[in-house]
Amino acid sequence: MSGWFQHAIVDAGKLRLFCFFVAFILGFFFIRLSVRMIRAQVRWWPGNVTPGGTHVHHIVFGLVFMCVGGVGGLAVRDPGSAWAAVAASLFGLGAALVLDEFALVLHLEDVYWSQQGRLSVRVVFIAIAVSGLALIGFSPFDSADYQDPTGFVLVLLFNLPFTIICLFKGKIWFGLLGVYVTVFALIGAIRLARPGSPWARARYQPGSKKELKSRAREARYARPAAATAWLGDLIAGRPDRSPDTGE
Repeated sequence: MSGWFQHAIVDAGKLRLFCFFVAFILGFFFIRLSVRMIRAQVRWWPGNVTPGGTHVHHIVFGLVFMCVGGVGGLAVRDPGSAWAAVAASLFGLGAALVLDEFALVLHLEDVYWSQQGRLSVRVVFIAIAVSGLALIGFSPFDSADYQDPTGFVLVLLFNLPFTIICLFKGKIWFGLLGVYVTVFALIGAIRLARPGSPWARARYQPGSKKELKSRAREARYARPAAATAWLGDLIAGRPDRSPDTGE
């Protein structure tokens, strides 16, 4: 096991990425466990940090960890040293705490346990997927991975624009997979945008054929998505019910 780690992680120059990845996952699961224990009002679990009556969200601690880990990582010269691993771990832990409250930053209000707050969980899953793909594969935007620089140029000119279009169309997973496999980016860029996405708001007129078709497609795929929502509830906890709809 130690030989594999040395060869696949340390010698490959992925020690910092590995430490970031592990610390990010552990940090996310720990903070979700903590907030769920606080929500359940478990007596023996420490509660919220409220000095002077001010609720300090864990995003504040995450920013501190990211600053310390980021600056520390820049100061360390040896990427394979223990200090580099510690800095990367701190950065990963901080990133987990920050992204876990991504929806709060986006909406500038406490939507942590609302349906809007589930955006934070999706962003965390995307970050885990991106980091995991980078850990087990190559970076599609690293010119050192291409024997012929033409391949790198083609990725920048062809793959990247389609990936960006996928993200603007609200097709996050197509965009994510398209970074590594061009066909996913191409399919996502060609298909209709999701309703409410920046692309749909800018290009689909209300009541237009494309807008109605986009909403119909979203409704058609809503049930399979709801069937897998139990995984998000299991990991992150069920969101609060809306007082208006009961959902």
